[in-house]
Order: sequence, then structure tokens, then C-alpha cells
Amino acid sequence: MTTESSRGLRFHGVLHIVILCVCFGSHLKAADWPRFRGPTGEGISQDANVPTEWNDMKNVKWKLKIPGKGFSSPIVVGDYVFVTCHSSSQDDLERRLLCVQRHRGNIVWSKIVPSAAAERRGPGFGTRHGYASQTPVSDGKRVYVLFGNTGVLAFDMMGKQLWQKDVGRENAAMFGSGASPILYKDRLIVTAGAESESIRALDTKTGKEIWKTEATSLSRCYCTPVVVKNAKGEDELVISVPYEVWSLSLDSGNLKWYAETRVDTNSCPTVVSRDGIVYVIGGRSGGRAAIRTGGKGDVTKSNVLWSTSGGSYVPSPVLHNGHLYWINDRGVAYCVDAKTGKEVAKKRIGGQFYASPVLIKDRLYQVSRFSGTYVLEATPELTQVAHNTLSDDSDFSASPAVSDGQFILRSDEYLYCIQAE
Repeated sequence: MTTESSRGLRFHGVLHIVILCVCFGSHLKAADWPRFRGPTGEGISQDANVPTEWNDMKNVKWKLKIPGKGFSSPIVVGDYVFVTCHSSSQDDLERRLLCVQRHRGNIVWSKIVPSAAAERRGPGFGTRHGYASQTPVSDGKRVYVLFGNTGVLAFDMMGKQLWQKDVGRENAAMFGSGASPILYKDRLIVTAGAESESIRALDTKTGKEIWKTEATSLSRCYCTPVVVKNAKGEDELVISVPYEVWSLSLDSGNLKWYAETRVDTNSCPTVVSRDGIVYVIGGRSGGRAAIRTGGKGDVTKSNVLWSTSGGSYVPSPVLHNGHLYWINDRGVAYCVDAKTGKEVAKKRIGGQFYASPVLIKDRLYQVSRFSGTYVLEATPELTQVAHNTLSDDSDFSASPAVSDGQFILRSDEYLYCIQAE
């Protein structure tokens, strides 16, 4: 390499850092998709510019080979996409956090995080879903990741590691970790069910533990929690666990109320809420319920508005115009009346689904594992608008991100930016 080339690369690196600082700033923008299922955790976007149709030759702005596999969803902060992946085996495990320039599709930086402790899984799906299932979260100043037994890590926007916090190494669950961290004010809320049967609040600046709640039920909890407001305007941390829904204090982690549900064995789907009511689906056999927030202690008899069988094992629901919509793992789409819990309609789509649907305007975007993305009208008729496929036969189990007319999609092999031409 010539001296001139070296100077050019050094200048480019400095310029690139300046651009990163300017683009990120210190606050999130309205168009950002900074956590699992978007800004509110409910998988809803009003972006009218996202195309409904695409294929290898149409509306694919870029396609990026990523250096590892994963079920984690991409997030978007400003002009950048962050996504995690893993490589090697469980005995020689490395995870990565990637920063990708979303208008060009190039990797800006990649941080490799070696495994700090062995991770063991049960047979079958417990091994197949890998070691990068938790979606990152960002406050616009830092990016936070949960990497199983390796712990929680915080990076600045230029990829510098700021802190690392161990949250347990017990391997309590045969499927490993699944829940994604979320942010509340200056706290990072981490569901470490597989690592230590706990939920923890960490200081975002230092990683110092603020509170910890432990319970054996969390060993089979893969549900990302949400923050909801009750009728008094108070914030509650709500999470679905096997057979119950819990509300925890965001200040102390103490249990505020709980309600029994039909979500059995494992809890995966994220709770959604509206007007002080939370809606939960999930369980291997499948159940669903609506619960009024703001209670105290056991509210099963007082605050459960309805509870019945039928739900989804992995994909989360969306709430739109008084109806709950979801697609189950076996490819059956449901529309349920949110007031009564009664089934309004169901339609067999086909295929296998682990990704949660995204509502964009009045349409549901449903990403299947191996048979493409289905776009349906978010009405009881569930009319199919489009079925989009790509020449990528790897696993699409991650939920997509939406920002500024772009639909960010990831598989086990590639990261895609779908945008109207």
C-alpha cells in the first residue's frame, strides 16, 4: 500500500466517524425502529411508502451477506441498521453485533463477542434456533444486546464497548434465551429467564443492577415485556409467563398484580395493549385473554375481561380497529374481536411462521420461515394482497423492521432492504 493510499484511508476513517456522530445525534427520531416490534413494541407502522410487492428483480434496494445466523430482528436508528448473528458451534461460539448503513447496505462496523461461558441446549429446535435470538435495543446514544451466558453488553454508536454485565449462567431453559431487552427512562429491562430465572433493571450508563426479580416461572418465559399505562396514568411493566400475566413495578421490580391465563408450558408472544387493557396470546396448546391493568394482587376474578383457548405459540399479535390479528406457527391467520375474545375469522395461509406480523397502514406483513412474505388486508376478510418470495432458501424467523419507506428483512444468510423503486 502506498503512503498516499494510507493517508486516504485514515482520512476516510476520520470522516466516517464524523458522519456517524452527526447522523446519530443524541435522540431517537420518529421514523426509527429502535427495539423488537418497533417504538411501542406492538409491531405497528403508519409508513405509507413501504411496497407491498417485491422479488429478486423488483424493489430490493440492497442485499447483504451477513457473517452468521440468527433469529434476532434488525433495528433502525437514524441511517443505520443494527443486527446480531452468531457463528461456530456451541463449544466455539462467537456472536456479532453489526452496524449497517441502511441506504447503501454496507457494513460500517462489526463487533465480535466471544462466548464467556458454555451454553447447552436440548435436542431439536433448542439447537436449531441458535444463539442470536434476542433483538438489540437503542436509545440513540448506545446499543444494548443480551448474549445469553455471556451477559448484557452496551456499545456506543461507533462500536466501542462501554460495559458488560453478567446476568447468570444457569442454563435454566432447554431452548436458551429468547426475550429481548427494552428501555424505560434510564433503565435497561432484561428478561434473563434462561440465564438466571430473573428479570433485571440495569443502569443504561454503567450496567449497574438497580433491581432484580426472580421466579422459577421465568425459566420458560421467552416473552419480551412491554410498558403500559393503567387508568391512573401509571406505568406498569407487563409480561406473560406460563399460566399467568404479571405486572411489575418499574421502580422496584415488585409484583403489582397477576392474572391466571391459558398460556401454558412456554410463553413467547409479546403482550399488546390499548386503553389500559392488555391482550395476551400464547402457549403450546394456545390460549388468549384480555386483562384490565391497574389492579393489585390476584386479579383473575376482577380484571380478566375474557379468557379462552386458541392462540399462537411464537408469533405475537397486532391490535387494529378493535380486532386482534395474528398468524400461528402452522400458517393459520386469525382475526379475533378484542372486546369479546371471540373468533371473527381465520384463514389458512400455509407455511411455517415464527416472525411476528407488522401492521403497515391497514395491511399485515407476515414473514414465513421458508415460503416468503404474505401481505393481507387487516380486515376480517383477511384478503391476500401479495405473496413475495426471494431466492434465499435459508430461515426467515426474524420479525422485520420498518423505517422511512424501507422494509428491513433478515434471514439466516442475508439482510435485505425492501424499498419502492
